[in-house]
Amino acid sequence: METFGKRLVEATAKRGQLCVGIDPHAALLAKWGLSDDVAGLERFALTVVEALADRVAVLKPQSAFFERFGSRGIGILESTIRQSREAGALVLLDVKRGDIGSTMAAYASAYLDPASSLRADAITVSPYLGFGSLQPALDVAAANGGGVFVLGLTSNPEGPSVQHAVGAGGKTVAQTMIDEISQLNKGAEPLGSFGLVIGATIGETGHDLSAVNGPLLAPGLGAQGATPSDLRRVFGESLRNVLPSYSREVLTAGPSVAELRLAAERATDECAAALG
Repeated sequence: METFGKRLVEATAKRGQLCVGIDPHAALLAKWGLSDDVAGLERFALTVVEALADRVAVLKPQSAFFERFGSRGIGILESTIRQSREAGALVLLDVKRGDIGSTMAAYASAYLDPASSLRADAITVSPYLGFGSLQPALDVAAANGGGVFVLGLTSNPEGPSVQHAVGAGGKTVAQTMIDEISQLNKGAEPLGSFGLVIGATIGETGHDLSAVNGPLLAPGLGAQGATPSDLRRVFGESLRNVLPSYSREVLTAGPSVAELRLAAERATDECAAALG
């Protein structure tokens, strides 16, 4: 079984280092001229998949924007995941789950078990019930060739109050999470399957990413204010592992399939130039 890390390296080598979010929030549906209901959600998701799933490395559906429509929204999320993967894109499901014991095991089964209709290639998780609480998700991912992206340094203004807090050993909470991921990925070739979410807008924080040996998801590009040139300042010598993530900057080009593709191509080219 190929690991997620290996599949990601292969996908980015072929398609470029770009992740595009699928975030069908109400304002974006309205901009596309779609209704804020299940029909609008389905049209939006199908259009993004048609435009991008056969050409970008990673698509990242935000689960909450599908969940808000109940069971029918979840059904569309299932279809979006399946069709994206069939077209060759890796699917990183943005769920940011964080829990303990059997509950985390249930989340892992829902999103990473091949028997699940919601099975994605990787998911996002929150470690702030303690890194050990993530073990069920890490285990299911490892057993099934999946990936897990752990929130590390996020760009929301409330994040530093927790992530930059210093523990008894003198390390910040975020650096502790970074070091835990580094241990999981130690010795993995060509890349570990356990990644971190590091906001592209955070600037220099003094945290050490050099030993991570795993993918670094960089949200915040485009509409949130970061540019590809900011990536070098944030990630330094770890640029080769960065997966830049765009959402509104690309999605606002819709509903035209051709315009969505052009927007994704521009973002891919700009990131390639910055990542060098």
